Amino acid sequence: MEQQFYEQIKSILSEARNKVYKTANFAMVEAYWNIGKSIVEQQDGEEKAEYGAGLIAELSKQMTADFGKGFTAANLKNMRQFYLTFPKSYALRSELSWTHYRLLMRVENENARQFYIEEAIKSNWSTRQLERQINSFFYERLLSSQNKESVSEEIQKLEPAKVPEDIIRDPYVLEFLGLNPNDDFYENDLEEAMITHLQKFLLELGRGFSFVARQKRITFDGRHFRIDLVFYNYILKCFVLIDLKIGDLSHQDLGQMQMYVHYYERELMNEGDNPPIGIVLCADKSESVVKYTLPENETQIFASKYKLYLPSEEELLRELRREYDALEYNKEK
Repeated sequence: MEQQFYEQIKSILSEARNKVYKTANFAMVEAYWNIGKSIVEQQDGEEKAEYGAGLIAELSKQMTADFGKGFTAANLKNMRQFYLTFPKSYALRSELSWTHYRLLMRVENENARQFYIEEAIKSNWSTRQLERQINSFFYERLLSSQNKESVSEEIQKLEPAKVPEDIIRDPYVLEFLGLNPNDDFYENDLEEAMITHLQKFLLELGRGFSFVARQKRITFDGRHFRIDLVFYNYILKCFVLIDLKIGDLSHQDLGQMQMYVHYYERELMNEGDNPPIGIVLCADKSESVVKYTLPENETQIFASKYKLYLPSEEELLRELRREYDALEYNKEK
């Protein structure tokens, strides 16, 4: 028997199993929604979860006896909240599991919740990936990118970003690297940790990124230079060059990245590629250094900070406020 024939049969069976799993999974999502709806109606539509607590406790006891685990009072309250959060059954998405929906119910902002739904489906996020994106304030950080108005419009349309300003984040949250911000480490340690956790780093970069090279060597006039990380983004259709800096950003760092980008643009672009973009990923930066080093309306060179821990909501709000004030100040000038 030919291996190709066996692989064809194996593929048919695997596809059928996946369809069965997805169908059964969505059937349970619909069942939980209907249970939540029934509980709310039995409680005369009262929105407060405390109302009718006795009803939920009794229901949990009987359902656990009949159907086994999975129907604790806490889970039944989740089903109740599921219906209240998503009151239209036709809006439920078959691509998402019950665990996806439990995570989405934590997102209070309706626009953010809808954004996460669409992104989870488009990017085929697992529940762990969705949880991380919510916890790292992906939606809020996207809104805080350089071109806020354009990004906001893109989010409302729920279309893929198509320009570099919509792709680049600031800051990048790299808590998965396991590096302590209070410890001494070198740029090669940071790079090594990113390669070790490449899949998670790609998730933090965003949609459309694929890894190309590390320590990419370029040579001219007998001199050798190395670019820390090189990626390709198939949405932007361009190379993305990343240089890592463990300290504050300097104008030399930006100038060096300009050289890398210009070299790639003139020597290494493929037919059909858009111009490459460069990101200097640094521990901290001065907006004035960026402003007075790069030309106005720069579209290829970016400076972004990285954080080695998940920011609290208060820290994120302070960061967004600071960036907003800086943008307003620059507009006035």
